[in-house]
Amino acid sequence: MAPTPTPTPSTSTSSTPVPETPAPPSARTAAPATAGSAPAPADGRLTGRARVVLAVLLVAQFMLAVDFSILNVALPALGDDLGFSLGNLQWVATAFALCAAGFTLFFGRIGDLVGRRRIFLVGLAVLGAASLAGGLATSPGVLLAARVAQGLATAAVTPAGLSLLTTSFPEGPLRQRALGLNGALMSAGFTTGAVLGGVLTDLLSWRWSFFVNVPVALAVLVVAPVVIKESRPAVRPRLDLPGAVTVTLGLLGVVYGLTQAGEAGWTDPRALAGLLAGAVLLAVFGLVERRVAAPLVPLAVLRRRTVAGGNVIGLLAFVTETSLVYLLTLYLQKTLGFSALAAGLSFGVLGAGTLIGGLLAPRVIARTSTLTALVAGGTVQVAGTAALLLLGPSTGWLGLLLPATFLGGVGNMLVIVGFMVTATSGLPDGEQGLATGLATMSQQIGITLGTPVMSAIVTATAGGAATGTTLLHGVTVAVAWNTALVAAGVLVAAVVLGRRNRGGTRTRTAGRVRPGPAAKER
Repeated sequence: MAPTPTPTPSTSTSSTPVPETPAPPSARTAAPATAGSAPAPADGRLTGRARVVLAVLLVAQFMLAVDFSILNVALPALGDDLGFSLGNLQWVATAFALCAAGFTLFFGRIGDLVGRRRIFLVGLAVLGAASLAGGLATSPGVLLAARVAQGLATAAVTPAGLSLLTTSFPEGPLRQRALGLNGALMSAGFTTGAVLGGVLTDLLSWRWSFFVNVPVALAVLVVAPVVIKESRPAVRPRLDLPGAVTVTLGLLGVVYGLTQAGEAGWTDPRALAGLLAGAVLLAVFGLVERRVAAPLVPLAVLRRRTVAGGNVIGLLAFVTETSLVYLLTLYLQKTLGFSALAAGLSFGVLGAGTLIGGLLAPRVIARTSTLTALVAGGTVQVAGTAALLLLGPSTGWLGLLLPATFLGGVGNMLVIVGFMVTATSGLPDGEQGLATGLATMSQQIGITLGTPVMSAIVTATAGGAATGTTLLHGVTVAVAWNTALVAAGVLVAAVVLGRRNRGGTRTRTAGRVRPGPAAKER
């Protein structure tokens, strides 16, 4: 985005562009004095410096995505080596997920106030140190502390890096291209983590699932201060501490409840207590935001269809594709008898689909609209996921699984890029940390939410069976629910973002046509 918070003119060929709705007072007072880094030239081409900025930010985001899945295959070996009990082993994943999802919105806003580059660099330093400590851990306590630190670092670096990306490139084709590459590498990183975790554990040790982060973090820390400029607020407003505390504790409660439900079922007292406490605290957060002078999340921002609708779509996109990886892992290992490494390698086709989808998405948005990318991508993902309902108990069904996951990966990435563009468009630079914090929170919660929900469906349907056709039936039922959730995302995009305004013209987000006077944000 341009250095000043004034709206970028529409790229549409329609008549006179109409200015964006003015930002709320909190946004105006928090506007940064400088944008994230060297802006791209007006002719739409990337300069050498902009390319380096993009590469640095993408490498960091890719590393964070790898962290979400790299330990999945390594957990059994890690547990045996350090003496984790079977019941406590899930805390290796849960400790990370709690912090990564619970603190994302808080750190996203902190980045707006104290400087995004500062938060980005501090978070990367913590991530590198925590990864080194995790790799050297000799007891469960040390490893869990390292996972907590990794989660907190992820909650700081992800929204800071994404807001640096959105403020480094003006709204339009360049930002769409950057977000497309970012989405493709993040999704590919999630798939790569599953493969890399198996390879490192088999060939070296589970410890290298931690060590691999250290040289990457060091390289980014060396280059980033040179090419990325700080973004500091011109006026530093007071932090909404009551809002920060209630939303963070509320998200922690929800994520804890979801992870416990995935392990012990939806009737587990700890799961219900976590979900109830989280819901109450989030309701209190809503009341707090109505009363404070400088809210953490201005309600005017949440009333924007692009922000609210975009984040719902993003949540569903991450719930469905990441949980589908879990379901297909069950199918490949428990029904077909694949090894962990072979199952991980099978997802290389899905990774290729997400990479192609990420490269394709900016072109689709530029030639049509973000709404078209969301609806078309969701429809393609529905088709790819629904095809998996036909899977059978023999290896011959790989002929269906591989092209279906490739197709679903392409569609899912069109949706993810469309969601990122939609949820961060039309806002001034001072609100980009908030917007990217909300988008990252949707991503983290979606990743955390999907597997427990699908695991509970499989368990309830399969009656506890761990192998064979009974488990396959449970996986098939969960795939059907997964397909329905993807279809729900398409419906949200078509209804919320595509509805006609009172003037009779269709609202298009972020790509072609900006809302006119009759298209007020509702």
